[in-house]
This record gives sequence, structure tokens and C-alpha cells, in this order.
Amino acid sequence: MQENKMLITVQAAISVTPEEAWKRWTEPEHIVKWNHASDDWHTPWAKNDLRPGGSFVSRMETRDGSAGFDFGGTYEEVITNKLIIYHIADGRRVTVTFENENGNTRVTENFEAETVHSPELQQQGWQSILNNFKKYCELPA
Repeated sequence: MQENKMLITVQAAISVTPEEAWKRWTEPEHIVKWNHASDDWHTPWAKNDLRPGGSFVSRMETRDGSAGFDFGGTYEEVITNKLIIYHIADGRRVTVTFENENGNTRVTENFEAETVHSPELQQQGWQSILNNFKKYCELPA
């Protein structure tokens, strides 16, 4: 583990209640519909044991099958409709908050940067996924 870890923040204001945002963020049948940074990637499956000590994994791969990886980790803290803290499999810590803003939700993710990709590229990728989450949540019923 590196010292003086760089934190990167992404966020989005979403026009659904915190309860609805939470449901769509944490339930595998929803995760597979928004968890990708670009349209040439997708998440064919996801598993989630949402509790402290529980684990999660999402399979992220290109639609043509040429590349892919499992993104997973272990939950440290879970406060329903408000907070998720987890550690990615490589040990980095991520905090996700769901804040009620007059019946809408501000989702904020803070994550420790890795050292392979530039901080700007990491921020862009995570923001793109969060933007897809926002789009999915705000689709007409």
C-alpha cells in the first residue's frame, strides 16, 4: 500500500429519491444495466452481498468479447440509502454517499487512485460510469 494516497472524486445529481438510487446502485439486476464507461463495454453479470464483510463482483467486458475483467471487493461499512464504504480487490478504499437534496439524490464517490493510469483518466472513467447510472435512473418509467 502506498502512503499519501491521492483521492479522486466524482459526483452526479440524480432526479430520483435516495431510496430509488440506492436500489438501482446495489441490486444486480440494475447494476448490469448501467455499469459501463462507454457503449462498447457492458456488465453481463453482477453479484452483491451488501453488508459489512460481504463482497461484490461485476464482470466488465467489451461487447465483442475481446477484453474483460472482474471488478470486485469487500464492504467495510453500509448505511442503507446513505453510505457505502468498500475496498477494491487491490486494497484501494472507495466511499459512496447518497445525499437527499429535496427528494433528489447527490451521489458522490471518493476513491483512492491507482498508479497505472493517470488521475485524469481514472476520474473520466469513473465519472462516465456514474453518468450512465444517472441516465439509467432518470429513464422514463
